[in-house]
Amino acid sequence: MTHQLRFDHIGITVADIERAAEFFVGLGLEIEGRGLVEGEFIDTVCGIPDSRCEIVMLRPPGGETALELARFVRPDHVPGSPEAMANELGLRNVCFEVDDLDVVLERVAADGYGLVGGVGVYEDTVRMAYVRGPEGIVVSLTDRIG
Repeated sequence: MTHQLRFDHIGITVADIERAAEFFVGLGLEIEGRGLVEGEFIDTVCGIPDSRCEIVMLRPPGGETALELARFVRPDHVPGSPEAMANELGLRNVCFEVDDLDVVLERVAADGYGLVGGVGVYEDTVRMAYVRGPEGIVVSLTDRIG
């Protein structure tokens, strides 16, 4: 029996879901849906009894993989490490390929989001930069050279 695997979504827990959604919409993702989840399903999946969670699902235009932003209404969120660097264990970044890295970096800088380091070039084929978005979320942005 063959096992098929498909990438469905990446989930990020945030405190300010509107600010986080606005940031990702600014990068070009589209809101696919939003709502509240509570009850036996989420209690079982998350292992947190009596939980209630607000969800915003975003997707790049024409993309298959979604980005799920979640804000716990009940119980309150537990602070993470918003200044985490790339060598800290755990999910470190979400990466998007963009058409023009410089234009996107200018746009996010205008919104108050800065680079973690600088713009790197890998083997003369890809330019990449890490941006620290809302709540410390590290977003990797790349564009192809040539």
